[in-house]
Amino acid sequence: MPKDQFKTRLEIAKKRISEKNQDNKNESPSSIGTAFKLSTELVAAVAVGAIIGFIFDKTFGTTPWFILIFFFVGVVAGITNVIRSAKKMQK
Repeated sequence: MPKDQFKTRLEIAKKRISEKNQDNKNESPSSIGTAFKLSTELVAAVAVGAIIGFIFDKTFGTTPWFILIFFFVGVVAGITNVIRSAKKMQK
């Protein structure tokens, strides 16, 4: 294959890829994907908070207190994350 023909085919392929990428940027994410993202952020924050509280309780022997404290901190952090993400999606 001659170099000129290769360059032409390469330019056409690059143009198609860039057009495809621009089309994908204009599409909004699906509702299920958005809901899954928001729910995952909330659940992850609560789970991490509960795990940290559990570890502290086992370490210091203060059985329900750190779990409760970090659980509620996780809930607050998760809700804050969801609100921040929802505002970002509205823009």
